[in-house]
Amino acid sequence: MGNQTSQSEFILLGLSDFTDSQIPVFLLILLIYVATLVGNVLIIFLVVSDSHLQTPMYFSLGNISVLDIFNSSIATSHLFFYAFTGNRQISYPTCITQVLLFTWFFSTEFFILNLMSYDRYVAICHPLHYTTMMSIRLCVQIAFFSWLLRFVCCFVHTLMALRLAFPDHTTIIPGLFCELFQLLQLSCSDTYLNYLLLYVDSTTFGVTSSFVTFLSYVYIFNTILKIKMKEGRRKAYSTCSSHLMVVSIFYGTGFFNYFDPKTKDSLAGRLVSLFYTVVTPLLNPIIYSLRNRDLKGALRKTLSRIASMP
Repeated sequence: MGNQTSQSEFILLGLSDFTDSQIPVFLLILLIYVATLVGNVLIIFLVVSDSHLQTPMYFSLGNISVLDIFNSSIATSHLFFYAFTGNRQISYPTCITQVLLFTWFFSTEFFILNLMSYDRYVAICHPLHYTTMMSIRLCVQIAFFSWLLRFVCCFVHTLMALRLAFPDHTTIIPGLFCELFQLLQLSCSDTYLNYLLLYVDSTTFGVTSSFVTFLSYVYIFNTILKIKMKEGRRKAYSTCSSHLMVVSIFYGTGFFNYFDPKTKDSLAGRLVSLFYTVVTPLLNPIIYSLRNRDLKGALRKTLSRIASMP
């Protein structure tokens, strides 16, 4: 059976395949990460500071920005550590912590995207009842429940991972950071119960979450098609186009990456993982800031206040 996980160390393969271009790749990832932090922190600041943005839609967007910052930080933390120290080893407690946090934040984002889908559904399909069907208080309750529920579920998965044993004292993980699927594949323990709980959880919450988002947009597009005025259709579509783009990118890269976890063993699989954990969090603030008048207006007002300060 080999050593127990509490005595094990892991080696993260990362992007070591780029033997001749590691410095340019690292600098590119660092640039993307800094831009991600700046973009998402700016959105959080605008949502908190501008009273016009303190609505259910922008409250959800602020949550997405927080989650994107966490996900991106977890995904890049060991890449930066290796770049500065040359050490690919990661301790078992750090690895397990990454598993818990990334699984928690990543799965919570599905729920928050669901909340935004429902918000867009109410805004377009029931505009006259929007204020009675949606409120900041309701969004806070749903968001709190989502964060708490996903933490409990992910904590259970992490506890189950603590029972795993590995064949060697140091095990190579072909990824950018520690993920639950990879630990299950590398373990020499009986992982039947781990996989059972994982697939039950994924089916119950992941598929349900995706279905809710899909169903919301079925009703949204059906309502948009019934609008006779071209300008009305354009305005209705513009209110949900940014969210639809973010959902498509998030779901598309996430499902492709987890549909067959064995693809992570290849460089292509790790590049896909890099895209949805590093690039996607940068795309979100870009998409929303470029296509949202309220955010651009709030940013202009903030810059004007700063410029007018003595």
